[in-house]
Amino acid sequence: AMLGGAVITETVFNIPGLGLYIVTAIRTKDIPVVMGCVILIAVAYSVVMLIVDIIYAYIDPRIKAKYVEG
Repeated sequence: AMLGGAVITETVFNIPGLGLYIVTAIRTKDIPVVMGCVILIAVAYSVVMLIVDIIYAYIDPRIKAKYVEG
């Protein structure tokens, strides 16, 4: 869904970006580019989710209580 939104945004505002690049690579069957973009998106998504989980653990006292010994 995020890639679809990126493609639409890049098309409407005429911005060259990763969304349009990956769609062009899919159309031309450029497998290494598609694999690289998918890995890049997966790693970025995983890093953002890890950061959100860490911040959430600092903010919510109920999650802190689960990891306190005693």
